[in-house]
Amino acid sequence: MSPGGMALVAPVSGQPGERVIAYVDHLGRLEGHIARLVPNGFAMSISATPRKRDKLAAQLTWLANRHILGLPEDRRHGRVVPRSPIARLILPSGISVSARLIDVSQSGAGIASDQRPQIGTLVTLGKVQARVVRHLEDGFAVEFTRLQHPDFLEDLSALSETQ
Repeated sequence: MSPGGMALVAPVSGQPGERVIAYVDHLGRLEGHIARLVPNGFAMSISATPRKRDKLAAQLTWLANRHILGLPEDRRHGRVVPRSPIARLILPSGISVSARLIDVSQSGAGIASDQRPQIGTLVTLGKVQARVVRHLEDGFAVEFTRLQHPDFLEDLSALSETQ
């Protein structure tokens, strides 16, 4: 991805020239047109003003360097300690293990586990897909690929082992 374009993995693709609106975590709404088709998706141009491109370049630089520079995390949503902290964690290998939730928010969770998937790894917490964003002393933290509704956090119906 660059301020002028990006490639997307997508379950469907359009035709070159078609208009696209993509909502990207940390970056927001990006508009453009399909430039070319690629395996499992497409590449698109990003239509933006010079000011928006500069802002996008700054955001991309921050995202690329935040772990290297030890920058503070971006906590956009309040965290709660779940009443029932046990959740089912499915690793990329397909192995399902029990894990303890340290805390959870609309955008992610802290997980106490002896498993330590690499940063960037996709995992499934209950029925929610998430990406490992950092390691903790006793586990790791994930960011959900989609925001979760706040009404479901306290009872953890989306994450519960019993689902």
